[in-house]
Amino acid sequence: MKLIIPAYEPDNKLLKLIQDIQANTGYEIIIVDDGSSARCRPVFQAAIIKGCTVLTHTRNQGKGAALKTAFTYLLQNKEAESIVCADCDGQHTWQDIKQITLATAGHNTSIILGCREFVGNVPFKNLIGNKITRGIFSMISGIKIKDTQTGLRGFSPQMLPWLIHLKGNRYEYEMNQLLEAKSAGYELYSIPIATIYENNNEGSHFHPVRDSIRIYLPILKFSLSSISCGILDFVLLLILHRLTDNLMFSVTAARIISSLCNYFLNKNMVFHSKGLHLTAFFKYYALVIFILACNYLLLTFLVDILRLSLVAGKLLTEGILFFLSYIIQQKFIFRK
Repeated sequence: MKLIIPAYEPDNKLLKLIQDIQANTGYEIIIVDDGSSARCRPVFQAAIIKGCTVLTHTRNQGKGAALKTAFTYLLQNKEAESIVCADCDGQHTWQDIKQITLATAGHNTSIILGCREFVGNVPFKNLIGNKITRGIFSMISGIKIKDTQTGLRGFSPQMLPWLIHLKGNRYEYEMNQLLEAKSAGYELYSIPIATIYENNNEGSHFHPVRDSIRIYLPILKFSLSSISCGILDFVLLLILHRLTDNLMFSVTAARIISSLCNYFLNKNMVFHSKGLHLTAFFKYYALVIFILACNYLLLTFLVDILRLSLVAGKLLTEGILFFLSYIIQQKFIFRK
């Protein structure tokens, strides 16, 4: 088994983890020095003395880039063994690392996730950040995971080419693994692990604002297309209704125009689908017709029967149908 540890500005916690791993397992340890300062050289030198392989970046490139460097090293050396990735800041015990290792043997087509339970003395920013991220991820993907930000993960060697070519060089890389796994033919399998935060997690190099944006951006990208076209549809509806005073015509015309924009945005910018893909096109417009019918019936009910304003009725209608439309697109229309 190969244990990969990306390390930026590590301290003695890394050496303690190495000692525990070597005392209790026979795992080969590969460490990636992601452009750490000169003061950390003794730590990496000690790791080399202990028998670890240390790969070095001359400058800091990010956690995703460090993981890809290790994956490339394994692929080039044709290492056909299970792979586990762990953090260097003391959050993962050798017992939990061993749990992930054992699980990889029976799940060759799954990403094994060591999911923290978030009980006990958990820093507030970590607790809230994980709740927000897993909520958004669950809403968009339809998959519930307790810990979307875990750095303790297991992979089979057959995943190496996919892992190397996956987009992202920093913390967003791990989120991209979760988002792209299903379309690549991989499942997500979770195992509970201990939640460990020492000194309020001061050793973490995670930047709350900058890195949160990087993590959330791949998820928000999925929603941006639908939101922007929803705004276009909303504006067109108001304009056409003002000009014609015909609700049926206004809803239909606005949806035809906005749906064309939505299809091409999803095809080219969200799912990066190449070619014409007539099957996807016809499936998409079958969905458009279904959503259009639901939109008109629900909007008519809200405006004509419940006497809501057109603006209020439209907002409520779009809010109800938005998630249904998007999930169908992701799972059945633009599946890779």
